[in-house]
Amino acid sequence: MKSSKIILDRSYIIGKVDKRLFGSFVEHLGRCVYEGIYEPEHPLADADGFRTDVLELVKNLGVTLVRYPGGNFVSGFHWEDSIGPMAERPRRMDLAWKTTETNEVGLHEFAEWCGKAGTTLMYTVNLGTRGADDAKNILEYANHPGGSYWSDLRGKNGADAPFRIPVWCLGNEMDAPWQIGQKSAREYGHIARETAKVMKLLDPSIELVACGATGPDIETFGSWELTVLDECYDYIDYISLHRYYENYQNDTASFLAETLDMENYIHSVISFCDAIKGKRHAQKTLNLSFDEWNIWYHSKEQDKKILREECWKQTLPILEDIYNFEDALLAGLMLITMLKHADRIKIACLAQLVNVIAPIMTQKCGKAWVQTIYYPFMYTSKYAKGATVLNTLVETPEYRCHKYDAVPYIDAVAVLGEDDSLTVFCVNRDMEEDHMVTLDLRSFGPLRIKEHILLSGHYPNDCNTADNPDCVQPKKGPGGTIQGHTVTFTAPALSWNLLRLETDTNG
Repeated sequence: MKSSKIILDRSYIIGKVDKRLFGSFVEHLGRCVYEGIYEPEHPLADADGFRTDVLELVKNLGVTLVRYPGGNFVSGFHWEDSIGPMAERPRRMDLAWKTTETNEVGLHEFAEWCGKAGTTLMYTVNLGTRGADDAKNILEYANHPGGSYWSDLRGKNGADAPFRIPVWCLGNEMDAPWQIGQKSAREYGHIARETAKVMKLLDPSIELVACGATGPDIETFGSWELTVLDECYDYIDYISLHRYYENYQNDTASFLAETLDMENYIHSVISFCDAIKGKRHAQKTLNLSFDEWNIWYHSKEQDKKILREECWKQTLPILEDIYNFEDALLAGLMLITMLKHADRIKIACLAQLVNVIAPIMTQKCGKAWVQTIYYPFMYTSKYAKGATVLNTLVETPEYRCHKYDAVPYIDAVAVLGEDDSLTVFCVNRDMEEDHMVTLDLRSFGPLRIKEHILLSGHYPNDCNTADNPDCVQPKKGPGGTIQGHTVTFTAPALSWNLLRLETDTNG
C-alpha cells in the first residue's frame, strides 16, 4: 500500500466558501425545462406544473443559485416573450439548439420554481442580438419596486413584489464562433461596459458577470480577457470561466488528471484580472464566476443525428450524457480544485441541472433518479458551504500518463466548518492500489472521527439508470485511527472520500 500525507494548520487559510459556489444552470435546451423541471402532465406535478420529485432531488443536492435562461439560447432570446398570459406568448425558433421554444415557462414561472427549490436566480441578458437598453428594461421589470412602465407591467402580470435578482450575466460566450451575435473582444468589452453602466445606474445593488473567453483552448483566450477587462473592469464584479472535460480515448489515468488543466486555467484568469488591476491602479479585486463546469462528451455523436433529423421540434433529447463512476471521481476533483481557490472563485454553476449534462435524470411521465456526479456535489455542498478552506498541503507519489508527466495520486482539500468541525475531501486517482493517508493536524485539539463517506468499488463505466438507480452510490467508510494529532485512514484505489472530524469533548 502506498502512503500519502496531508498537513493542515487551522491558522493557514485560503478563504471562506461563498455559498454560491454550489450553483447550477438551467437553459432552455433539450429536456432541461420541459419534461425536466416542468411537466404538468406528470402524476407528481404540483399545481404550477413543476415535478415535485425533481424539486426534492434539487433541494437535496444543495443548489444555492441557478443561472438562467442560457447559455447559447440567450443570445437570440427576447425576454419579453417570456412574460404575460401564457396562452398569448409567441412560439419562437431557437437557432442555438434548433428547436421551437413555446415560452410556456418564462421569468415568472422560473422565479416561482426557484422559490420552491430554495435557490437564487442568476439571470443572463442577451448581448448577442440585443444590447444595453433591453438589459435595462428587464432589470427594471425584475427588480424595481414599482411606479415605472416595466415594473408596473410586472405587477399587471401577477407579481407585485420585485424578483430582486442579485446577479446578472452580461451575455454568454460572446467570443465563440457558434454564438449568435459573436463579437470581437473590443466590441464585447464596449457593450459590456455600457450595459453594466446603465444597469448599475438603475440598481446599484446588483453584481455583474462579464464573459471570459469560452475556455483555455479557444484562440481568443488571454487576449480576450485582457482586452475586455481593460474596457469594463471598473463596472463589473466577476469574469466567467467555462470548462468541460471528456474521455474519448478511454484513458482513465489522463481523464482523472484533467484538474491539472483546470488549475492552470484558473491561475491564468486570475493573472489576467490582476494584470488589469495593476494597469488601472484599481483598488478593486475582480473575482471569478466559474458558471459552466462539468464532464460532457458521452452524448455528442448521437446529438449530431438528432439535430440533423429532428430539428425544430419542441423538446429534443439532446446532451443527455449518462455519467459513470469515473465521471463522479472527476466531478469530485473539480470541486476540490474550486475550493482551493475559494478566495477568488465566488460563483460556480454545474452545467446543467436536469437531463441536459445533468446530475438528475427524468423519464417523461415516469421516474426521476440521480446520476453518479450527484453525490460529490451534494456532500461537498452540505459540508463546505460557508466553511473556511484551509491551505491543504499534500505529499503523495505521482504518476505519468498520456497527457501529463507528474500527476499526484492523492488530491485533497480540507475545510473548517462554522461549528469547528473539520472535513477533508480526498480523491485517490490510483487505479490499482489503496493509499494509507495520514493527516497531520498539529494545530488542532483532541478530535474524533464523525464519519467516513466513500464512493468506491466500481468499474470506471458503472452508471445509474432508471431501472438500476442505486448502482453507484456512496457507502459508509471504515473511518480510521487517531493517535495524538495524527489521523490515519485508507483511501481505496479509485475512490472519492469524505472524512469528517469533530472536537472530542472527552479527549
